[in-house]
Amino acid sequence: MKNTLSRLYKKDKLTMITAYDALFAKLFDDIADIILVGDSLNMSFFGESDTLSATIDQMIYHTKAVCNGAKKAYIVTDMPFGTYNTPQKALENAIRIYKETKADAVKLEGGEEKAKTIKLLSDNAIAVVGHIGLMPQFSRSEGGYKVKGKDEISREKLLRDAKAIEEAGAVMLVIEGVKEEVAKEITKSVSIPTIGIGAGRYTKGQVLVWSDMLGFFDEFKPKFVRRYLDGAEIVRSAVRKYKDDVISGKFPGEEEIY
Repeated sequence: MKNTLSRLYKKDKLTMITAYDALFAKLFDDIADIILVGDSLNMSFFGESDTLSATIDQMIYHTKAVCNGAKKAYIVTDMPFGTYNTPQKALENAIRIYKETKADAVKLEGGEEKAKTIKLLSDNAIAVVGHIGLMPQFSRSEGGYKVKGKDEISREKLLRDAKAIEEAGAVMLVIEGVKEEVAKEITKSVSIPTIGIGAGRYTKGQVLVWSDMLGFFDEFKPKFVRRYLDGAEIVRSAVRKYKDDVISGKFPGEEEIY
């Protein structure tokens, strides 16, 4: 059965994971409540140093692929950098995502300053997931990835952002890179589900990038990531064995020949 907002709201805890193609989306579909087609694909899939050069065409292409693989999970698509500078531009691009894919919602970064944009999208039957705290699309302007909520000014700003996003009509809120006690306070202050990434234990749900949590990206591990598999080494080991079998003549064998 397809996960809808009403079904998600009834759950005590929510599990969100990224996916960028039909193969992994199908693997995650029976397990994850929500699949995020994140602009993180620009880094983990495309090899760039940040998310900023991801395009709307890329996001639509990968969202189509994910929707082909996942039939049960609630699908959220990131709106990439530069596609929601103004409310009207956001509406035009969100309409493209809705018309060209089967995404259930779009996600955009920003707090109070994005309330008008979120309201416009919500008023036009587009479900919006907000994103506050550490916002990857702001990393270059902020000089890196910086944890938020460390002081009273930051805490108050985050609380205002969360309330403004909720009041504008967002259906969910991602909180990234925020001190645990502040993320807990935010979660208590809003009625929509909060999804944490590096925001501690008290959000309604958690999200991780699949290549981080399965150990396929092994150049470094962020503090908030738990690796559940040494994926990179498992794959390297399998490919080494394949190569050895080719060189030795063991592959193909009798059972692989027509």
